[in-house]
Amino acid sequence: MPAITEPAPAKINLALHVRRRRPDGYHDLETLFAFATDGDVVTVEPAQTNSFTITGPFAAALLPAQNTTPTPNTTPAKAGAQLGTDNDEAPRSSSNAPWQGNLVTAAADAFTTAFAPEAHHAITLEKHLPIASGIGGGSADAAATLRALARLHGIAPTDPRLHEIAAKLGADVPACLANRTTLGTGKGDTLTNLEGLSGTPLLLVNPGVAVSTAAVFKTWDGHDRGPIPEGNLLDRALEGRNDLEPPALALAPEIAEVRTLLDAAQGVLLSRMSGSGATCFALFETPEARDTAATAARAKGWWTLATTLA
Repeated sequence: MPAITEPAPAKINLALHVRRRRPDGYHDLETLFAFATDGDVVTVEPAQTNSFTITGPFAAALLPAQNTTPTPNTTPAKAGAQLGTDNDEAPRSSSNAPWQGNLVTAAADAFTTAFAPEAHHAITLEKHLPIASGIGGGSADAAATLRALARLHGIAPTDPRLHEIAAKLGADVPACLANRTTLGTGKGDTLTNLEGLSGTPLLLVNPGVAVSTAAVFKTWDGHDRGPIPEGNLLDRALEGRNDLEPPALALAPEIAEVRTLLDAAQGVLLSRMSGSGATCFALFETPEARDTAATAARAKGWWTLATTLA
């Protein structure tokens, strides 16, 4: 049986409104999920025993050794638990790693328990996105693993058990499993499909700073500033906000530098921080305007991804 390859595209929050803290430790959210056309890649194939290999530019960020100095293009992981915005992986797996310690293998274990208890798989994660950076890398990887395994074993992508597994893995994983523009409510896993902005030029920029999601929520003032407004997607995003951006800025002022560059770029339609940071994004009128801004961001040593909305 041939290997199955699934994209794990970057997730962005066009708007993210935090409404209240829930008794389960998550927060009630309203968020506009959208996805890039680029990101990580997951490949699965049948095997005699389970194996997990990580390759790509950010593979080293998942190695257990912590004796390297982070650079602007090697984003360090955030400390603390993820609380309902991003469920990115912690840096505790390695190339040819044991079958443990990553959302990818957690997703594979949950899938095989539910659908194929006797099966074993060789999984390769090609890591292009910085970890724990507000763009759902770990959640997207887990979701892509579920989609790939479903294809491998002939499971319908709409099987409700896949959504149930995704919801248990993390608040962002159901949205990443759907992999389309949605309104997320509850803790982010109750999804309503929306008409998107497919093909809109998109730029992601990460300044290479560590931001703890737990610290961001702790710094958030707890004030409910109201729901995401109605309207078309771009208008809703423009009139919305990211309630986690002010506390993230207080913890990592470098985010403000990114926002300043993106806000001042020619042809920008919307710029904002995604999730709990530190990655920021901008939507542009033209690919040329996006690429000019990307060149300016790279000149500062920041990680960039010039892509489009899916």
